Amino acid sequence: MTTKQRYESAKEIYKNLGVDTDKVLEQLKNVPISMHCWQGDDVAGFEGSKELSGGIQATGNYFGKARNPEELMADIDKALSLIPGTHRINLHANYAIFEDGQEVDRDKLEPKHFAKWVEFAKTRGLGLDFNPTYFSHPKADGLTLSSEDESIRKFWIDHGKACIRISEYFAKELGKPCLMNIWIPDGFKDIPADRISPRARLKDSLDQIISIGYDKELVHLAVESKVFGIGLEAYTVGSHEFYMNYAAKNNILCLLDNGHYHPTEVVSDKIPSMLLFSDKIALHVTRPIRWDSDHVVIFDDETKEIAKEIVRCDALDRVLIGLDFFDASINRISAWVVGMRNMQKALLYAMLTPNKKLAELQNERNYTELMMLQEELKLYPFGDVWNYFCEINNVPEKEDWFKVVKEYEAAVLAKRN
Repeated sequence: MTTKQRYESAKEIYKNLGVDTDKVLEQLKNVPISMHCWQGDDVAGFEGSKELSGGIQATGNYFGKARNPEELMADIDKALSLIPGTHRINLHANYAIFEDGQEVDRDKLEPKHFAKWVEFAKTRGLGLDFNPTYFSHPKADGLTLSSEDESIRKFWIDHGKACIRISEYFAKELGKPCLMNIWIPDGFKDIPADRISPRARLKDSLDQIISIGYDKELVHLAVESKVFGIGLEAYTVGSHEFYMNYAAKNNILCLLDNGHYHPTEVVSDKIPSMLLFSDKIALHVTRPIRWDSDHVVIFDDETKEIAKEIVRCDALDRVLIGLDFFDASINRISAWVVGMRNMQKALLYAMLTPNKKLAELQNERNYTELMMLQEELKLYPFGDVWNYFCEINNVPEKEDWFKVVKEYEAAVLAKRN
């Protein structure tokens, strides 16, 4: 049977559940996912930094990582050519591209330092998202926005302000809103003597950053919490409770990274609660193993549950989905493609679920039939629908895309020293 024939068979099976697969595929095609640039070069950026700081690590030494803007953009192009749909690119501020004599420190960054990224995105119909970079810098050796050193704190406040202006530039040039997400690594290795003062300073710093004013239709400003980092095990200034309250009070977005919580917490359970009180929320989808280890997103239970909640809550236009992982032990382009396609698979799986029928069974307290149907759905021909989605979007189906990655690895990546 051809891919189309298998799809037609699957279409009839799902039709009996009340699911219109043609409508689902059209809807999925228009869901953008923000693909993080930092998978391509192990979060190195273009400032010449030799190592990561801020409680994060990229482990492994697989050959062929991008060493400059041209290589990173070429690798992003290759990855996107294997992913259905049109998406977004998520940049960190340390990926500024300087011409000779243009180099400035992070507090002095300007839109012109990202002009080549705008040109790259514009020619491909992509959106851009942005992140201030509060790590891997001499002035990030300790606290940043919560620092007791006012000169250090001012430097990072000015960096945040500069990034808002760059985000506005992205949105105006591309005609698409830009999500600007603030995450800082501030915290302590051991039990602090004073928990409130660093948070008071962080609150004041954020107040100063957003006080410059910006167009909220163009820039979706978000704050991202974390439960701990390497060397910051006892206390992080930007906790979930801090940022959730700050976001609510200041009418900005709360970004949920599913690697940034206690191991028994799941972001899928947080999504519906957040949507009841927020017009929009943002996500960084990753895969923690025991801790915030940023493994490549796979088609696992929590990724599927995250997608289910987005779809069940009718929130595809309210949840800004981005990925965040960096694995230097495997082919980096393959990591992008696996992660992006798996997020799309999870969304498709959720869209093919008869959510209204399942909700009715729950409301009727018909838990026996609910469990039965949830289990039977796991063996429905979801894969045939996915393969057809790839075919109609002109990307390889099944594992055929990996041949392209291996050819690129041999022709391009293997020649990088």
